[in-house]
Amino acid sequence: MKNWQGKRYWLVGASEGLGRELAFTLSRVGTEVIVSARSEDRLKELVAELPGKASYVPVDVTDRAAVEKAAAEVGDIDGVIYLAGVYWPMQAAEWDNEKADLMGEVNFLGASRVAGAVIKDMLAKQAGHIVLVGSLAGFRGQAGAIGYSASKAGMMTLAESMQADLRKSPVSVQLVNPGFIKTRLTDKNTFNMPFIMSAEDAAKEVFEHMNTDGFKKSFPMVFSWLFRLSQFMPDWMYYRIFGAK
Repeated sequence: MKNWQGKRYWLVGASEGLGRELAFTLSRVGTEVIVSARSEDRLKELVAELPGKASYVPVDVTDRAAVEKAAAEVGDIDGVIYLAGVYWPMQAAEWDNEKADLMGEVNFLGASRVAGAVIKDMLAKQAGHIVLVGSLAGFRGQAGAIGYSASKAGMMTLAESMQADLRKSPVSVQLVNPGFIKTRLTDKNTFNMPFIMSAEDAAKEVFEHMNTDGFKKSFPMVFSWLFRLSQFMPDWMYYRIFGAK
């Protein structure tokens, strides 16, 4: 395992769910965590509960100026983890532009804004770690996922482009693609969710990957094979299996 003692990590989207559990995971191994989200009250509660050194900086990731201001307030860090995300189940026939826009703003553009706010300082000091949390839903367009699949696919491609540019630099880029995690977001789903995980178990998977030098991890492993295989399916087969019935 890597040495996490005394490191400073900025977790964006840490007030609940996977982000909250990962904050506890890092805090327990001696990492100083700075947590961000929109809700100051939830952040205060989280910081009070964490076992190690911690602080919070509220931020709205849909506001570029606010992200850049928060990054300046957070200051020098060893790494940043982008976990912020919003989700509504949405079919094309039920298109809601307001919700679709927000998914794009938070899930994709928010990640871009945060990465853009820290990357130059990391390159200047020749050290850094950027972790983006995608989704198995981003491997290929999903039925009933207008806005969500596209926004996560955008984030995943963003991480891939960063890796292509930075793979020989001292800045490490990692991408994790979880399946279903039991949170208030997946509570909106009315369909069966195979291999659904607790936020605590998902945080263990993410932290395990952060202790490696690998770029990408998709989990649960067996479930992820289906999504990766779908990329090689011809369109007629894919949409017959995964399209609207």
